[in-house]
Amino acid sequence: MHCNSLTSDVTNNRRVNKGTVENAGESAQWTVAEIQSLLDMPFNDLIFQAQQVHRRHHDANAVQLSTLISVKTGGCSEDCGYCPQAARYHTGVENQDMLSVDSVVTAAAAAKEQGATRFCMGAAWRGPKQRDMEKVAQMISAVKALGMETCATLGMLKPEQAKQLGEAGLDYYNHNLDTSPDYYEEIITTRNYQDRLDTLREVRNAGINVCCGGIVGMGETREARAGLIAQLANLDPYPNSVPINHLVQVEGTPLYGTAVLDPLEFVRTIAAARITMPKAMVRLSAGRREMSEAIQALCFLAGANSIFYGDKLLTTGNPEVQQDQALLDKLGMQSLSASS
Repeated sequence: MHCNSLTSDVTNNRRVNKGTVENAGESAQWTVAEIQSLLDMPFNDLIFQAQQVHRRHHDANAVQLSTLISVKTGGCSEDCGYCPQAARYHTGVENQDMLSVDSVVTAAAAAKEQGATRFCMGAAWRGPKQRDMEKVAQMISAVKALGMETCATLGMLKPEQAKQLGEAGLDYYNHNLDTSPDYYEEIITTRNYQDRLDTLREVRNAGINVCCGGIVGMGETREARAGLIAQLANLDPYPNSVPINHLVQVEGTPLYGTAVLDPLEFVRTIAAARITMPKAMVRLSAGRREMSEAIQALCFLAGANSIFYGDKLLTTGNPEVQQDQALLDKLGMQSLSASS
């Protein structure tokens, strides 16, 4: 779309028109076509609109710092094409039994000392077995006692498991949609899209906040990225926290060797997420290590206001704390407090 062209789609009094988004994110539904119109905007127009939406709902110079630890690594029975923890792929990831509660609390305390306010615990399971739930609940309660927000990502949940996590005090549950419904079977065959939506329903029913996003750079089209954002934005309500991951290619996984997504396309995806989910925390997640400081700065300008912070992000690297602090200092940004 050129600056002097007119692309208009009126839906529920919202309009995507010549670089202008009216009532962004406030209507009931976003169509895939509307979101693709956002992604097709001239870059400067899109970023300008995203920054306007961002400033209406957030401190433009504050970022939430989160730390993620793998409490159980490797050996997953799923076939997610991007994941080095799948048992069927040979990626060099060593299986690790579940960590002790004490070791998780020690890691959380260290993360808090370094400025993190949210602590996320991930486990490589299709879904947790009931015998694992008591230990996970203990981890959640112990981390909460440190005064940190808690998040967990454990795979698919049964209703009673979601309830148990809620009773332990879990603040957020992460369960990503990964990609659009139409592209999903190209990435995963061992579970379907509805399985993911069902887990999100159980999380909400248990009174836990939803953390849900996806991965870009998996060979999908721009239309598929629009489809992912539409799915997220049309959840009722849309997620409180939206991690946008850039594929980290790991040798041995089926997606290794995929054509690398243009960095500015990733920034566009961040902007579309901000416009369509204005009140959500939009998080730069996996793949940030491979981004230049300039691209990260553009992501913040486009509305990202949360990052994973620390030396390790599950089984792929993450920028070191000192590098993150130096970048935030250069940009004049500060961390959100736990109460923000």
